[in-house]
Amino acid sequence: MNKLDLGYQALLKDILDNGVEKKDRTGTGTLSVFGRQIRHKMSDGFPLITTKKMPFKTIVTELLWFLNGDTNIKDLVDNGCNIWNGDAYKRFCNEMVTAYDTMVANNPTRDFQPFEVLLSLDLFIKKIKTDDDFANKWGNLGPIYGAQWRKWENTIVNYTLTNGNKGKSFTERNIDQISILIKDLKTNPDSRRLMVNAWNVSDLDQMVLPPCHYGFQVYTRELSVEERIEELVKRTNSKEILPFRMGSIEEDFLEPFNIPKRALSLIWNQRSVDTFLGLPFNIASYGLLLEILAKEVNMIPDELIGNLGDTHLYLNHLEQAKEQIGKKMTSEERNQWHLDVRCGGDKTASKIWADYELDQQDVPTHTRTPYPLPTLFINTEFWQTETGECGIGKLATNLKGFEISDFSIEEYKSHTQITAELSN
Repeated sequence: MNKLDLGYQALLKDILDNGVEKKDRTGTGTLSVFGRQIRHKMSDGFPLITTKKMPFKTIVTELLWFLNGDTNIKDLVDNGCNIWNGDAYKRFCNEMVTAYDTMVANNPTRDFQPFEVLLSLDLFIKKIKTDDDFANKWGNLGPIYGAQWRKWENTIVNYTLTNGNKGKSFTERNIDQISILIKDLKTNPDSRRLMVNAWNVSDLDQMVLPPCHYGFQVYTRELSVEERIEELVKRTNSKEILPFRMGSIEEDFLEPFNIPKRALSLIWNQRSVDTFLGLPFNIASYGLLLEILAKEVNMIPDELIGNLGDTHLYLNHLEQAKEQIGKKMTSEERNQWHLDVRCGGDKTASKIWADYELDQQDVPTHTRTPYPLPTLFINTEFWQTETGECGIGKLATNLKGFEISDFSIEEYKSHTQITAELSN
């Protein structure tokens, strides 16, 4: 059963039932609850919501953009990812208005026409794509996620004492948190300091938007021999290679197969959660990050956890949330679903089931029934290793050089897309 979608639908209902109305910086208004959690076992499938269609390529594009340390939207829009367009455009408009106001103040005798933004959003994005100078200036979002993950700026103060006089000099360096994380996972996997932080207080005022998901931590545990055997069976898709009695297998038997010895879990923390539009992206993005990290350090993805602070629905997303929860099915509709899906339409198997019997059979109660979760496929053939070669081996710690085409999903079935306006 797809517990992820069911939990997500329950969260939508929780906000609709228990949320308090609050004002917000966008002026849209929200229904908000505080302190919720999402949990998912990666062995149940890749965490891509099925109760509405999700754009997997967009999710991949944004995550690889973060991992490359990028903060300019040009690479995003060139690959059809438009989720940061509104933030860049808003910054452009704000600065243009400021420049206009300054011009008016400095020329009080001139008769200015009312200010109009010279570029629509569509024209703004077109110039980002075609004009490199314009993109370099207006496509940059400030030191957001990618900058903090890969190039956290740090100033070291060096104090000196010369001829009794105190002095100091400064050394600038960038901290690559992702590379440090991977190195620590390989050398000290039981560390309690396996963390990456994006909440750089000194940089917040330079960002178009302070980080919503502001940090994550990973955790490893040793796998039992039985768990490693299960992984071997899954990878070989055959039990014939195993001895008759699983209890007789020793770890030495597994060594030639390069079966991981540890499981890797990830927990991310989020201060502000756009539950309808943003959260499904966040779940899939951190699920993908967990899968990538696990590949890099030869571990098995285990559990994905999201700690959610201000968890809200924008007031213009309420009807969309209700649509994704779905309408409540009558007993007759649930019986028909059971006949069509579980019995394959075989009318000889028909029977009028009571609601409590349908509950025991996990027959859905609402129309937007979750589908089984998809499977993630990662092509590692061209992944860079520390020796400069390609393919799985001793992978490089820089986590760069991935292609969007390296990642695909199989057997993804979903309900139709539900559109909603993004509040910037």
